[in-house]
Amino acid sequence: VGHGSDFRGRVLTPAGVSILEYCALPALPVLSTTESFHRMASCTYYCSPTFLKLALVVVVAAVVSAPARAADELIPYQQFTLDNGLTLIVHEDHKAPIVAVNVWYHVGSRNETPGKTGYAHLFEHLMFQGSANSGGEYLELIEKVGATDLNGTTWFDRTNYYQTVPKGALDRVLFLESDRMGHMLEAIDQAVLDEQRGVVQNEKRQGDNEPYSMIWERMLKQLFPPDHPYSWETIGSMADLEAASLEDMQEWFKTYYGPNNAVIAVAGDVEAETVFERVNYWFGDIPPGPPLSVIEEWIPRHATERREVMQDRVPQDRVYLAWTGPRWGTTDAHELQLAADILSGGKNSRLYERLVYRDQIATDVDLAAFFFE
Repeated sequence: VGHGSDFRGRVLTPAGVSILEYCALPALPVLSTTESFHRMASCTYYCSPTFLKLALVVVVAAVVSAPARAADELIPYQQFTLDNGLTLIVHEDHKAPIVAVNVWYHVGSRNETPGKTGYAHLFEHLMFQGSANSGGEYLELIEKVGATDLNGTTWFDRTNYYQTVPKGALDRVLFLESDRMGHMLEAIDQAVLDEQRGVVQNEKRQGDNEPYSMIWERMLKQLFPPDHPYSWETIGSMADLEAASLEDMQEWFKTYYGPNNAVIAVAGDVEAETVFERVNYWFGDIPPGPPLSVIEEWIPRHATERREVMQDRVPQDRVYLAWTGPRWGTTDAHELQLAADILSGGKNSRLYERLVYRDQIATDVDLAAFFFE
């Protein structure tokens, strides 16, 4: 895991000390508070003055799409593209009479701007409040057809909506998804926005009250410059959420929720050609959104260590060490994930064996790679 952003399979730290030796050093002067937050330019690790807990997190980021998956992957699929730019991926699996539908929009918090953060996640909430022709809120409607797994998620690079239903309900799901892709704004007014704004703000309060939760906001600000699209949390700030207007949400939808910025993945007891016909029937007449610019790759390079100490009422001290690194989908990213699995994948991993079992200077250790575009 090279130093800085150069991940080439080496294990290096300042002064050339191995990562295992570095994590096990008996004295770190910065670790003298209830919670210590140690941040370097491109990796994050946790520790304590008495070495009760240690975890290691690698944060990786950049901006540009990865190449398409090869056709000979372990999971076979067929891919289609509608005239309006919508991409459809179908995987046939006839073991059980169910089907999973997952709609991905290529938009996340990275598409926000300073002063207008949290919009991607807030809009995700609005998408469940109904559409022009649905006849009710989305979750209630989809539960009535027997959905066993349904929700939505927002991240830096994408927003997705998913459900698993009996295969006989596929057409109903496609209708509901197409209606909110093409006709969602007609059902959203100021009252709905205010309600969901409150829900999201409450989620933020709950998250901020969790132990160690404030670390991520500070970490992102250290890893990325203020105007970098990954320098703020997906949840956004309270002030920005409060200032979000109905016009802002309408513009967000018109810009990013067109079929040309979406991928639908359907997997289950289906025939690919039949799925394509039904998707084309329900989605084919939705006009594409405006062309979107591609954000240039921007991986910050840090020439010096950055350290910060935080204090909070938490059960154990932690030390985080973080690096920036290769973008999602690259060979370097796959190699880094493999290295992370070897170093901390379970209680038989090298870091856990060394720090928890052998040296007994930690109660836990974790190495995670977060890959961004």
